[in-house]
Amino acid sequence: MIGGAEALFRPLTIRGVVIRNRLMSTSHAPGYGSDGKPQERYQLYHAEKAKGGIGLTMFGGSSSVALDSPATPWNQISVADDSVIPYFQQFAERVHIHGAKLMIQLTHMGRRTRWDTEHWLPTISSSPWREPASRSIPREMEQEDIDRVIADFAAAARRARDGGLDGCEISAAHGHLVDQFWSPSVNHRTDSYGGPLLNRMRFSFEILEAMRASVGDDFVIGIRMSGDELLAEGLSHEECVSIAAEHARRGLVDFVNVVGGQARDHLAHAVSLPNMAFPVAPFLYLASAVRREVEVPVFHAQRVTDLATAARAVAEGHVDMVAMTRAHIADPHLAKKLQEGRVDDIRQCVGAGYCIDRIYTGADALCIQNAATGREATMPHVIAKAEHKRRIVVVGGGPAGLEAARVSAERGHDVVLFERESSLGGQINIAAKAGWREALSGIPRWLAGQVRKLGVDVRLGVEADGAMVLAEAPDIVIAATGGRPNRGFMPGADLVVTTADVLRQGMEFGGSVLLYDGMGQHNGASCAEYIARRGALVELATPDRMAAEEVGTTNQPVHLREIYKLGVIISPNLDLLEVRREDNRLVAVLRNTMSLAEEERVVDHVVVDFGTLPVDELYGELKDASVNRGQIDLAALVAGRAQPHLDRRERDDRRWDHRRSESREKTITESGSRELMRTQTAPGFALYRIGDAAAGRNIHAAIYDALRLCKDF
Repeated sequence: MIGGAEALFRPLTIRGVVIRNRLMSTSHAPGYGSDGKPQERYQLYHAEKAKGGIGLTMFGGSSSVALDSPATPWNQISVADDSVIPYFQQFAERVHIHGAKLMIQLTHMGRRTRWDTEHWLPTISSSPWREPASRSIPREMEQEDIDRVIADFAAAARRARDGGLDGCEISAAHGHLVDQFWSPSVNHRTDSYGGPLLNRMRFSFEILEAMRASVGDDFVIGIRMSGDELLAEGLSHEECVSIAAEHARRGLVDFVNVVGGQARDHLAHAVSLPNMAFPVAPFLYLASAVRREVEVPVFHAQRVTDLATAARAVAEGHVDMVAMTRAHIADPHLAKKLQEGRVDDIRQCVGAGYCIDRIYTGADALCIQNAATGREATMPHVIAKAEHKRRIVVVGGGPAGLEAARVSAERGHDVVLFERESSLGGQINIAAKAGWREALSGIPRWLAGQVRKLGVDVRLGVEADGAMVLAEAPDIVIAATGGRPNRGFMPGADLVVTTADVLRQGMEFGGSVLLYDGMGQHNGASCAEYIARRGALVELATPDRMAAEEVGTTNQPVHLREIYKLGVIISPNLDLLEVRREDNRLVAVLRNTMSLAEEERVVDHVVVDFGTLPVDELYGELKDASVNRGQIDLAALVAGRAQPHLDRRERDDRRWDHRRSESREKTITESGSRELMRTQTAPGFALYRIGDAAAGRNIHAAIYDALRLCKDF
């Protein structure tokens, strides 16, 4: 167990509620809500954390208390009527049976939402100032609005209590309605709810008083708030500490949950949800300062990704509960693994921000490296043993191949993994060379550690061909051979280099560089930054409306911030038509996607990103000899069932094992490989291709391909 970990496992009692340890997950909105309710998927996601030993899990980030705070933008929870109570009761039972506590966040979004969803009601706020992120111009609240929202909060708290939850918090962070009253950047009122700080706190005082009157004395109520809005015209650190202290002094809150920053615009949002570009626990000092001034427990979450930092935060008295929200998305069993002394088995969050970035595109939260999270109904976090042991050959040591090898080995199979490079990791090793994205290397590092621990026969520096694979007499072959960089199909494609070439080889360019990003993902922006830092003059051209258009809100602003600092020129709405050589320079012909006007750039180098094309030679070599001709039954895969031929094979297990023992006795030569292929077609081996070997996608897709296929081997 890590040093100081015993501090994490001391119980904490809040208003009679005993939380078994100091590890928690804060309220967030994973996009799992259905019809405004936390139904099965939502419940199983949190129940998995309870199984994994967490002390407190909080759900329903931005759960709405009123009709004019719509729940629909991110599939959130509505607590605006009693129909949600039975779902809370079922939810609480699912979590409590595993020993954890369950709380909800209640909020009114105010101006931080849109009017053109769900009920089409005007947004409201303390003052009619436009909110940059949502672009909403709210109606200034009248006294009747204030009284109505206060009553809505009280009714929502009563529903949480009647639903068997252990407590709730109100959101006064990230620019929600309560902190819209607090913050001088929003509140310009001249009545008793505006002006001096004490007046601006009146709204939250009245909300919390009404909530307490509604639920009685035996229900936990807390508040989530910023410790510093980090905004020139916003709340200062000193003001935030005063707010926390005043609410605690008046007995209105049982805990204070402190974050740093606010989220009124794109960059501020990225700062408040720090990714791998930030140091670990960048805002712990804000929570620590609040704890010195209040007599109630203090919670904190923001990029606490490792247990050593979490243990120090509690042991040194900075906080009473440390929230590892994204860390539990990466591994919901981290508390249990820590208690069992299995620290090396904890899949540590790398801070990619993939989970949050998806939410703000209207998608569901998914972990870049754990494909079971959010899919608990169909995907296992703990892999069960198979009834029959098989011989499985995996070709390719990128994320798809590593996950395939890990899951197959967990099933108890005999696994060989071939990797042509001298190290495991595949394309992640390239992406990790791009400046602040180095932490991505943690993904293959964990996977590699697991496959070796599980006894996988890892053979590095070996480019396997069909004969080598068949020499292993496999029952199943997984082609996870990845993708090769696509230079494009325009005239002059032979004159360009790819972003992968640049990062893999550590190329340094002098002079001018046109970087054409045809994908809009991390690669183009990362490589532009990489090249510019080494002194080149870089123009990033893209057919999209903006650079890194496919990158989400916790990452894109950081990319843009860094490349703007370096003087990178961003040119949107351009197609790359041709590259040709003139003397010792290159001419790139571009066409505006809107006006169709053509223009040229004369540069020293052209770098492109068109994604990847499958490395599928091995697949093609083995396809005809495989029993399934390399095909995956898509209906079975999507439904979470075993591939059909595997079910048939279980019924013919004795014959299968006999064939395998005979084939191992054959001497394999290159000339004899076709003969061996023919002998193995009855019953033969199954062949599957996954990850970028099938089609260029991303890390999560590669890992999900492997998990949902191999879990049934």
